[in-house]
Amino acid sequence: MKTDLLVIKDELRKYAKTISKLFSMDVGICDKNLIRITGSGPQKIGEKIKGRANKKTLETKETTVILNPREDEICNGCSEKKCCLEVLEISTPIMYEGKIIGLISLVSFDENQKKRVLENLKNYLDFVEQMAELISVRFIEYNENLEKTERENILSTILNTIQKGVLRFNSAGIITSANNFALKKIDLDSSVVGKKLNLSFQNDFLMEEEVYKLEVEEKELNVLGKILPFEAFGKNEKIFIFDDMTKVNDGIRGLVETSNSVSLKNIIGESQFTNLLKERIKHVAPSKSTVLITGESGTGKELVARALHYHSSRRNAPFVVINCAAIPESLLESELFGYVRGAFTGADKNGRMGKFELANGGVIFLDEIGDMPLYLQAKILRVLQERKVTRVGSNRNIELDIRIIAATNVDLEKKIAEKEFREDLYYRLKVIPFEIAPLRDRKEDILPITRNLIKKYNKITEKYISFIDIEVEKLFLKYSWPGNIRELENVVEFMFNLSDNSDILSLSTIPDKLLENKSISNAFKKSDEKFEDNLEIEEFHEIEKRYIKKALELFGKDTEAKKNIANKMGIGLTTLYRKIQKYKL
Repeated sequence: MKTDLLVIKDELRKYAKTISKLFSMDVGICDKNLIRITGSGPQKIGEKIKGRANKKTLETKETTVILNPREDEICNGCSEKKCCLEVLEISTPIMYEGKIIGLISLVSFDENQKKRVLENLKNYLDFVEQMAELISVRFIEYNENLEKTERENILSTILNTIQKGVLRFNSAGIITSANNFALKKIDLDSSVVGKKLNLSFQNDFLMEEEVYKLEVEEKELNVLGKILPFEAFGKNEKIFIFDDMTKVNDGIRGLVETSNSVSLKNIIGESQFTNLLKERIKHVAPSKSTVLITGESGTGKELVARALHYHSSRRNAPFVVINCAAIPESLLESELFGYVRGAFTGADKNGRMGKFELANGGVIFLDEIGDMPLYLQAKILRVLQERKVTRVGSNRNIELDIRIIAATNVDLEKKIAEKEFREDLYYRLKVIPFEIAPLRDRKEDILPITRNLIKKYNKITEKYISFIDIEVEKLFLKYSWPGNIRELENVVEFMFNLSDNSDILSLSTIPDKLLENKSISNAFKKSDEKFEDNLEIEEFHEIEKRYIKKALELFGKDTEAKKNIANKMGIGLTTLYRKIQKYKL
């Protein structure tokens, strides 16, 4: 807030001239410190105005009139009393918020002037007080305009720093201001101010905001926003705060998509199958065609889908995963296609985007598609054909630019024969088929995958295992791995949890399931010949139980004895405790 009258000196000059003409007296308008701002007479601008009337007015905040300078008691003590030439002094305060911000000082040196003023003194004083009030009002207006401008500038600065569009418009829909973000998104310059704005609610919600169609001149776009009342600066307007649909969609995608990048180097293996698989991924990745990946559970179907995405032109676009078997049938349609407000009981009040919409521009991976209900298969078929999706409860089509990759571990042709899967959808999906071989049919991949898993769990567990026991390798290569790579990873993680501080993945930590067909002579050290002979004719678990029981009788049951037994058996102490508990010893 400005408190110096100097800011309106141009207007003060006009007022001083008017007063001077009317009174035929010297006029001075000064600030609260009696520094002359403007006026008539011999005194210069910037000098301090003299006169006892002015000092008295500063004290009383009232108009002061000295009719007889030198003789009036107010003049007592004045150093210039004897040489004073003034015959009349009038001083009127200029007030603002109860404080003096300046004075109007009138001085006469002529008796005829004085006589003329005194003949109609009351009217003259009324006039000068009105002029003082007018100056005060003008000063208030100046400050209000200044405040308004400052607030406008501050508001504009704030609005231009936020990453949302802001449009102010009046009751006629005419835009009165727009921030930089809004201009950028509408692709217009500041000339948009004064143009007509059309906002059409699309009866759709997302992230608790309404979807609008925004139109200015020939520009048109769908945005998320809210219309709010805006009463400020003496105007009754509205503001529209909006965000770019693409930006919001990207933010939502970031919450739902799994963004782990998977390239060909993440597909581990040395088998002929794996090498051919990598070559095929290279050739197919740039295509936009739909892919169907089949194979047993745990073979790495999602890994292949991610590699296809990574090596395509959609690499930086979303990769959205939906497991068709993991979502309840009643929710699957709304998860895939989204819904609008009020589409069904329990629906989010603001509606929700579906996975297809979230994947727009990128890839949607439909895992376990063989478990999708028949009625939804028809809708998926329509999406494949038309490349459009409609939210549940809405009639607005949303254009899609996506690549669909589906995967299943069931025999879809068998499901077709059983009338559980649509034949037309099957052939729509099977444009580019990938069949992933089980781990038992590509044994050359087992050890490379195991070594890669060891690196992974070394980081997770902060252990430093560098080698695999030769017996462990033999067991891994002989085992059929019905759970494929997923089972292999579970076994490696299990062994890491049971391993001591050794740098080798040893046989002592192998799960019992893999040991069931292994000769005990390859698993344990022998203590006498008679016991060794029995190993060849007795069942594994019974011999192991007898061995541990005998060892406990020979060495004892305290902690040190058990450590000794574990060392002789080539197993960890934790494993020995587990076996003692298992055999109730």
